[in-house]
Amino acid sequence: MQLSGIHHVTAISAKIRENHHFYTRTLGMRLVKRSVNQDDVSAYHLFYADARGTPGTDLTFFDWPVPREVRGTHAIVRTHLRVSGLETLQWWSRALRDAGVTAGEVTERDGRLVLDLEDGEGQRLSLIDDGGAGEAHPWERSPVPTEHQIRGLGPVMLSVPSLRPTDEILQAVMNLRPVRDYPHAENPRDTVHVYEMGEGGPGAELHVAVQPGLPVAEQGAGAVHHVAFRTPDHQYEAWAERLNSKGVPNSGEVDRYWFRSLYFREPNGILFEIATDGPGFTTDEDEATLGEKVVLAPFLEPHRAQIVANLKPID
Repeated sequence: MQLSGIHHVTAISAKIRENHHFYTRTLGMRLVKRSVNQDDVSAYHLFYADARGTPGTDLTFFDWPVPREVRGTHAIVRTHLRVSGLETLQWWSRALRDAGVTAGEVTERDGRLVLDLEDGEGQRLSLIDDGGAGEAHPWERSPVPTEHQIRGLGPVMLSVPSLRPTDEILQAVMNLRPVRDYPHAENPRDTVHVYEMGEGGPGAELHVAVQPGLPVAEQGAGAVHHVAFRTPDHQYEAWAERLNSKGVPNSGEVDRYWFRSLYFREPNGILFEIATDGPGFTTDEDEATLGEKVVLAPFLEPHRAQIVANLKPID
């Protein structure tokens, strides 16, 4: 039983209008689902992805009026977004600079070309060259040229003070495979350990930075809330049983309507989710009009008028 890759990453924004503009206009991703946090319906939950909302491409945000994140360990610290080739990374370097976005230079890390950047709230991102491998579904209405568009999620990086507790759950419970390590870019004395799942590759890697010298992070705007891992639909119940059999405290089965989820925390308190590939975002919307209106899971529909009235416009 294998997880097949990263399903989605969910982060926090306190400036959801600016967030919407940055991810759709500057980064050129498609808003494929405009909904609310099902556990806190006062907050938007926006999903940015490729043209189809393919599992493994969506970066999502909760709209919470909270202070900025205090950076540190015990946290998800960087999300990679896959693009294809050096020419594309050079294009992005120019485009981000012209847009006034905080970004570094194209460099090589862990054997791949990367370009680090931050959104307006300090969300740490990296564009990473995936060599053009696998399918891509560019959005025809994106302001970014087709050949330079973001293709999906790449590796997600955690920071922990000690590897052993996290390693135990990654290998013994989640069946991830340790494959290599490399020095941390900002502090080469810290080591980043790479784990892969499924067929491997940049869309199916978790990078774990061991950083005992950092304070404990305080989650806020600009932070990642959780990372979700992909499972085929037919293995969902087996993963629920596995978590229970291994004594891992978890949420139990949660139906998010567009996918089904299991939530649990690794030993450093970082929130993990296992999510199914289906049924998908076209369950309640046509692909041509994804993200154009507020959609709610069926159990929230009776409260639509009240929920929508409390949401601020983002367009």
